[in-house]
Amino acid sequence: MTEAIVVETHPLDRIMRSDRMPHIFCPGCGIGIAMRCYGQAILESGIPQDRHVVVSGIGCTGRVAGYVHLDSYHTTHGRAIPFATGIKLANPDLMVTVFSGDGDLAAIGGNHLIHAARRNIDLKVICVNNFNYGMTGGQCGPTTPTGARATTSPYGNPEQPFNLPYLLAASGANYVSRWTTLHVRQIKDEILKIFAKPGFCFIEVLSSCPVGFGKSNHIPDGLEEMRLYRERSVLARDIPLDRLNIDLREDKPIYVGNFVNRDIPAYAPPQLAGSAEA
Repeated sequence: MTEAIVVETHPLDRIMRSDRMPHIFCPGCGIGIAMRCYGQAILESGIPQDRHVVVSGIGCTGRVAGYVHLDSYHTTHGRAIPFATGIKLANPDLMVTVFSGDGDLAAIGGNHLIHAARRNIDLKVICVNNFNYGMTGGQCGPTTPTGARATTSPYGNPEQPFNLPYLLAASGANYVSRWTTLHVRQIKDEILKIFAKPGFCFIEVLSSCPVGFGKSNHIPDGLEEMRLYRERSVLARDIPLDRLNIDLREDKPIYVGNFVNRDIPAYAPPQLAGSAEA
């Protein structure tokens, strides 16, 4: 008879705060998957843990900052990127990651998002996009697909959503990609890539939200949304960026992959004149 093996620790215990478990994420939510990919990338990066900093805003994804053994900042709604910019400029040796949601980053924080990309500030941004404001009741947001239902659009969203890769590419980001929470290896590998990539880097992670988004759109659970990603995700090859929109009403492909990989030097603020003599 094989003797049972008792495992007292998990490799990710170095990164994840097991004392904060169980987490608050709903059953079927994909945020935990993205968080695990981030933690695994940190372990494999070779960058000392005390050099990593994570900054989040408000919303379900914003709770990630409270679940990691890192210097972390849970900031005000929409202001994760300005906080992160200040940290990076104060100490350029830090690896500063912004880990937040589509509502926080692209709605109230949208102006900060595009200008940080325009300046090519050396930040790594992971945007978990679950197509709605999941924490506050499933309201329509800036990435809710046209026609999709939400608590504030019961007859279907009449608006055109942001195509985030297109927006970030046009704004000047050095690196832009999109994956889903089904693509765990790709997400981890992409995070490792952006740790080594200077400048503004942006990864969109499409995530299930059964309680906020799924219940209004006949997607009963997280597994069903994962099946949708498996059936419709297509690796983009020479697809024009303006065709990366997501439409869940029809059987259209959801394009994933790396869309932008530039080598523009990261933002370096000039020294104030006379500061050396001050």
